[in-house]
Amino acid sequence: MLFYYSLAAAFLALMVAFFRYRATILPHIHVPDRMRTMFPRLGNYTPLSTFSQQVNAGMSSSAFDIEANLRDGDSRSGLDERGTQEVMEIMRQQRVNFDQARLIRHNRILAQNGIDPSGMPLDSKAVTRL
Repeated sequence: MLFYYSLAAAFLALMVAFFRYRATILPHIHVPDRMRTMFPRLGNYTPLSTFSQQVNAGMSSSAFDIEANLRDGDSRSGLDERGTQEVMEIMRQQRVNFDQARLIRHNRILAQNGIDPSGMPLDSKAVTRL
């Protein structure tokens, strides 16, 4: 009986790991088209992986000109995917433009690292002048 419990636990652990890392695993698995039609939710998310897709999604401004990268033939694939998602989520939730969303995200990263928005460390023991 314990054998079956251990099999069930191992299967559950594999399912949890697959669900947790599905965004990393799924692009490397070739799923036949017939199977994709049976599970349409697996194909709903398509990351903005190129500069042109990111520009079309509103991820460009005069201060952060991705279109210049396109004109110059930049060989990189695009902006950081996780950062792009965070900025788009901030734009949607707080109804701000691209530059304001970038600033909000940047200030959050600074706060997580113990730095205030002006760039000064929040640690009282930090040496800021010599």
